[in-house]
Amino acid sequence: MPTLQQLRYVVKIVEYRSITEAARNIYISQPALSNSIKELEAELKIEIFCRSAKGISLTKEGSEFLSYARQVLEQEDLLEQRYANKKTSRQMCSISTQHYAFAVNAFCNLISKTNAEEYEYTLRETRTSEIIDDVRNMKSEIGILYLNDFNQNVILKLLKDSFLDFIPLFTAKPHVFVSAECPLAKKRFVSFKDLENYPYLSFEQGDFNSFYFSEEIQSTVSHKKSIHVSDRGTLFNLIIGINGYTISSGVVTSDLNGSQIVAIPLKVEDRMTVGYVVNNRIPLSSCAQSYIDSLKLCITEYGCKLLS
Repeated sequence: MPTLQQLRYVVKIVEYRSITEAARNIYISQPALSNSIKELEAELKIEIFCRSAKGISLTKEGSEFLSYARQVLEQEDLLEQRYANKKTSRQMCSISTQHYAFAVNAFCNLISKTNAEEYEYTLRETRTSEIIDDVRNMKSEIGILYLNDFNQNVILKLLKDSFLDFIPLFTAKPHVFVSAECPLAKKRFVSFKDLENYPYLSFEQGDFNSFYFSEEIQSTVSHKKSIHVSDRGTLFNLIIGINGYTISSGVVTSDLNGSQIVAIPLKVEDRMTVGYVVNNRIPLSSCAQSYIDSLKLCITEYGCKLLS
């Protein structure tokens, strides 16, 4: 049977996404760690890791094994806390998300409420394809993105093929984010005709720069002036600095963005459903579940009605 040490080795390799990096951080040689994993795979008659020129990743059997390994190690930790006066282990949680301020707010709330003496949390605001890859490869436990009538068939098929589930949080009408000083800021709603002379801002998607992976709804509409950016701070600075605009859910928070950005309904027949993605082969950690609870609380505080 696998030893607790071997279980820890597997978890560490997944954490560092490299046998070499894992070995360096747990202070054993790389050959010793590799041999331990090979012995484990031989004993269980499964392949836990797929090794290639691009690096190391979990196989389907490896993903299932990791789930059991984490559960066993969590139970061991609970036993030691109860009977050996051991302090709570270091909490770890990683989230990948499209560029949503409410996702950051929920992350801040999660950290402010934690009572762990030690923790290591990661929040990645990143591209749509990378969110899916992160959750599939368990680099992140949760990914946050949106679906609509245009992209859902493509995205849902990709999620299904990757053993990922999409859990909806709320449905929103598309809104335009503009500067509070923009001439459009006082309007009850805007149309694409109103926007045609303003620079359109969107998040670039790298090699997956497909309309289906766009973070902005109505992505197939053409624009006379278009600027692609890679981070939310730059996008908001450009909204203010050059009177640009972007299209999103309408959920904007003054806590992080101040009062310089306002949301105006966009006059289109479209809806977006924002939700989170999880790996259906791996149970969520208590920390990840706490983040979801924090996310739902933030969403309701912004006046959105939860779908689940």
